Amino acid sequence: MKIRSSNDMKRYNHLCGEIEAVYHEMSLKLGLSDSAMAVLYSICIGGDSCLLQEICRQSGVSKQTINSAIRKLEAEGILYLESVNAKNKNVCLTEKGKLLAQSTAIKIIDIENSIFASWQTEDVEKYLELTERFLTSLQEETKKMKGVSR
Repeated sequence: MKIRSSNDMKRYNHLCGEIEAVYHEMSLKLGLSDSAMAVLYSICIGGDSCLLQEICRQSGVSKQTINSAIRKLEAEGILYLESVNAKNKNVCLTEKGKLLAQSTAIKIIDIENSIFASWQTEDVEKYLELTERFLTSLQEETKKMKGVSR
């Protein structure tokens, strides 16, 4: 069976992989694992805390991997968990965590913001619109998929 992929999809997948590689390189340069960076980054987007389930959703990283990163960061005094209700926990930065976030995740957020700020407003809007449209279509097609029996 020959697997088919359009040149556009090959280019898209290549670009996604390269972008992920750059984020991995930034995490390494800043002394964090990808999962620890995902936790700090997600928290910083919203302020000093974030729901655990929101970190998993925003990062696309598995709950198990995020939980492992959180346990490690908690042991290092970077963050702590607080119960919101029976089902939800908030992941909160300690003062030490806020300092670490400032020198890591916030640096990345600043870089991303400066890149978008250097683009024409219309280009940013079009990029985000097309990315969202691709995501929505992909989600819709995923709902239509039937599972494969082995």
